[in-house]
This record gives sequence, structure tokens and C-alpha cells, in this order.
Amino acid sequence: MTSDKFVSFRKKLKKTQKQMAQLLGISIKAVRSYEQGWRTVPSHVERQLLFLITRGENSKKSQKPCWIVNNCPDEKKEKCPAWEFRSGELCWFINGTICNGSVHKDWNEKIKGCRSCDALSPILKW
Repeated sequence: MTSDKFVSFRKKLKKTQKQMAQLLGISIKAVRSYEQGWRTVPSHVERQLLFLITRGENSKKSQKPCWIVNNCPDEKKEKCPAWEFRSGELCWFINGTICNGSVHKDWNEKIKGCRSCDALSPILKW
């Protein structure tokens, strides 16, 4: 996640740097460092921030389950945890999904593909 995107999401959540630090369970110094680009936003912070963004009122209106967005065949859906738990709007959050044909080794690898997926990209533009 870029520093500009971090700032953008913080502002869309209408949080001060101090409030964002409290919400994410990090120091205000870390928030400032991410926003200035001095430090890379760690994956666990990015994941939590994306989760908060997807729960925002503006993003819920446009969310559709990933299996509808990506037109997944039944045999693929039946093997996917997002389908199993009926969490298609959180597919990017759930490890073990098989969107690109295989399970990713970790969330960092997974989110790379998710950033360009039609199921998450509308939320990222929010």
C-alpha cells in the first residue's frame, strides 16, 4: 500500500492520525511514518485498514460476491473458502481462496492479485 493510499483511506474514514493509530493498534509515530513514506505499510496493517474500508457505508452499496463478479463455475466455488463461508465480499481477506487457480502461500502474495480483481478494485477506489 502506498503512503498516498494510506492517507486517502484514513481521510475517508474521517480519522485523525491519533485515531487511526488507536484503531489499528499502532503508534502515532508509525502512522506518520507510513504517511510520509518513511516506512512501508506492513501487511497486517494494510489488511486491517482494507477491512475497515470494506465495512464503510459507501463501499457496502457496491459490493457483490466475488463468485458473481468473477463468474466462477460451480466446481471452483465448491473448493473455495469464500463460497463455503458465504463471504464473497471478503474474498480478498480470506486465505485459501483459489481465484487464480491455486492457493497462495500467504496474504502478501494473495493481495497482489486481489488489487487488480474486479471484486476488490471498486472498494480500493472508494
